[in-house]
Amino acid sequence: MNKKIYTIVAFSLALLLTNCGSEDKKSVVENTPVITVKTSQVEANENSPFLSVSGKIQASNSADLSTRMMGYVNKVHVNVGDKVSKGQLLVSINNADLQAKRAQVNAGITEATAAFNNAQKDYNRFKNLFAEQSASQKEMDDMTANFEMAKARLESANQMKNEVNAQFTYSNITAPFSGIVTSKNVEPGNMANPGAPLISIETPGAFEVMAMVPESEISEIKNGSTVDVLVKSINQTIKGKVTEVSTSAKNTGGQYLVKIALDKTEANILSGMFTTVQFPIERKAKSEMVLVPTEAIITNGQLSGVYTVSQSNTALLRWLRLGRTFGDQVEVLSGLNADEAYIVSAEGKLFNGVKIIVQ
Repeated sequence: MNKKIYTIVAFSLALLLTNCGSEDKKSVVENTPVITVKTSQVEANENSPFLSVSGKIQASNSADLSTRMMGYVNKVHVNVGDKVSKGQLLVSINNADLQAKRAQVNAGITEATAAFNNAQKDYNRFKNLFAEQSASQKEMDDMTANFEMAKARLESANQMKNEVNAQFTYSNITAPFSGIVTSKNVEPGNMANPGAPLISIETPGAFEVMAMVPESEISEIKNGSTVDVLVKSINQTIKGKVTEVSTSAKNTGGQYLVKIALDKTEANILSGMFTTVQFPIERKAKSEMVLVPTEAIITNGQLSGVYTVSQSNTALLRWLRLGRTFGDQVEVLSGLNADEAYIVSAEGKLFNGVKIIVQ
């Protein structure tokens, strides 16, 4: 009897606590402030009958200069934007260890030269004695071997000098061609590491566009084709010519690389500007590219998504599969359709289920 009473009391307490918890939770949800948000419609590329792809401008002649030796930077002789001439000194790297090594090599050459001259005199002397039959064949063979070894040691010392001189060229970084300094990644006192870019230069005036073409269209692209290149930042169209068409997409994620040489123009274009390249061929794939601004993307570890508006006016986090980045926009491969809206800003912290008002 007592056991039944205890059971009924325990059940009643649990039910009471559950109801209280539900009421508290419901109260919290109802008391959550409504957040004002701004939304934007998904932007899709124009459904043009002709093939249009995104590209990026780069200088036709550019170089990232590095060194093969490790050492502290003594001086950087240029700044970004400076014009440089071919062979001009750009970066000086401390080479005290190379100077010491060169002194050792020069001393070795002096020693090897003296030994070679002495061996050559002995060889010539025994050669004459052997011709007069005043020296044995064994003595002549020994002198010949001694002379050849001295000759080889001198050659080795000279080649070591060439090696040291070659290393000196990597302690003084010079311009391989005339151009403009576009980036400087090192300052005096920094450690220069082998292979790390120190200075970047490019030749102004000559530009090309690197575009990525999908596999469904690449077979139609031909070398020498004339194309229209729209530079988005300045809203100008420049003519170009296809100079290279890649035949492999192994390292480019299924997209094929196409290089376009831009015609000479007075337009103020710079390396790194994004473009839209229109090829004079009809588009096969009619699907539109869905683009959203990168600032609207929410990341959680390796997941990416955006907040959308549900039918009950609450924030709904939608996970996406993203593709390539074009400037300040990113391609959405799946998870968002071209007729949907997403939240771009909010006057408060967003989370799944929070009440919102679209401004």
